[in-house]
Amino acid sequence: MHKLNDIQAIAFDLDGTLVDSVPGLALAAQKMLADLTLPTISNEQIKNFVGNGIDIMLERVFNAIGTTPSGELFSKAKNLFNQHYNKVMDAETKLFPHVKATLKTLHDSQYPLALVTNKPAQFLPALLTSLGIKEYFSLVLGGGDVIKLKPHPAPLYQVMATFGLFSDQLLFVGDSKNDITAAQNANCPTVALSYGYNYGVSIATSNPDFLLDDFKEILTLLPQPKADAKK
Repeated sequence: MHKLNDIQAIAFDLDGTLVDSVPGLALAAQKMLADLTLPTISNEQIKNFVGNGIDIMLERVFNAIGTTPSGELFSKAKNLFNQHYNKVMDAETKLFPHVKATLKTLHDSQYPLALVTNKPAQFLPALLTSLGIKEYFSLVLGGGDVIKLKPHPAPLYQVMATFGLFSDQLLFVGDSKNDITAAQNANCPTVALSYGYNYGVSIATSNPDFLLDDFKEILTLLPQPKADAKK
């Protein structure tokens, strides 16, 4: 693999890229459904519902159990989900192998790091602290922090504006078509990880610039320390 010598910063997706969040999301959804005396769903179903934010995930949950919620029911369900997720999130969310060490290496190599996720911003500070990776990120953008969620490129435009970068200087790392499409729409180079969540479809179909099986392989693409900007 050739080195990405022009890269000046790296942005990462969260769920399915840095962390396995399915157990916590599924448990919160299952508790929510139990509270509402509705049929339950499996962890495997939730895995295929992740990636577009909580509202879309809950819409998919209701569709899976054959229920069309009223606005009032949906609002109640979302509040219940958020309450349960706040309680189980830390214990039920785990870093994928080699994530923490790789983030530390990149941080120590002078790469500014950003987190760009559709997960609601309210969950992020406590979760990143619990995972022990908060210190590595100079910028954290969650749902509600930007005008549009991925696959819209708006979050990546915000990262580029914050760091003062051209599109070819920002590498985006994700696991789903929303991630790769957002980066492609922003003209940023892309790394896709094969182990994540992509609605049961191979991420190779989204044509990322690089497809990796292990998070630490990112280090093979980038000079350490970071190369000086050429522009």
